[in-house]
Amino acid sequence: MEKKKNNFIKQAGWFSILVSALALIAIIAFGLMPNSDTTVYKGILGSVTAFFANSILGVSKFFGNSYGYGIIGFTILIRFLILPLMAYSTSSSKSMAKVTPLIKKVQDKYKGKRDRDSMTNMQAETSAIYKEAGVNPYASLLPVIIQLPVLWALFQAVSSTPTLKTGSFFWLQLGKSDPYFILPILAALFTFISSWMSTASLGKDQPGFAKAMPYIFPFIIFFSSMAFPSALSLYWVATNAFQVVQTFFLQNPFKARAEERMAQQAETDRKRAITKTLRKSRKRRK
Repeated sequence: MEKKKNNFIKQAGWFSILVSALALIAIIAFGLMPNSDTTVYKGILGSVTAFFANSILGVSKFFGNSYGYGIIGFTILIRFLILPLMAYSTSSSKSMAKVTPLIKKVQDKYKGKRDRDSMTNMQAETSAIYKEAGVNPYASLLPVIIQLPVLWALFQAVSSTPTLKTGSFFWLQLGKSDPYFILPILAALFTFISSWMSTASLGKDQPGFAKAMPYIFPFIIFFSSMAFPSALSLYWVATNAFQVVQTFFLQNPFKARAEERMAQQAETDRKRAITKTLRKSRKRRK
């Protein structure tokens, strides 16, 4: 357990953990600010909804009671809150990309074999590769999983809080879907850009589903945003726009591809040098 904890801290980085702690303090502080909302929330889930609603209202007060900017500001705080998970996930994805060729060799080794012993051996060898490389194959799912309860709580907060439900932001009524589909389009666009950048930064040795995600996920976001309240679509736009900037700094696909080309060129030059040396050696023998 201690080793896993240290591995998480090492991959996430102390800076992201500090930023996350400050974001949590800010979210709690905004949630404790007094506001005019008199909605009564019942039960444990109601308490979570109330906390989200009060935090958004607190951030909104900071922006002159603009609930749209309040949601955007709250979204940025949430992104800073989960920053260690994002950094850890990014680091694990890079490590995963490095061991993918080794995993593929193991899969090819047992290709066509469906008996229990072969499956057990394949799983054991795959686990050994992950363990030796310090890779958690499920780490990339953490940011997605952690955002599901956030989306649920945000949806409940907007649906249950009249102040937010009837709030407006430019052409939007936050409790209703975008009538012009501008937010769904932006949400899908930023989702595609962030997904493509993440995939491009990991190189060519990736599973097929990973390469397909940048083209599938945006459609899911687009059609979901068409049905959901504008407040939720605004969250998706803000969170994925933030993700684009974050991916650029944490992964930078352009730099990663340049480094990959340099590594390939270095390997090509090395093979040419070996071939040249062997030819010279043969000539001397003659």
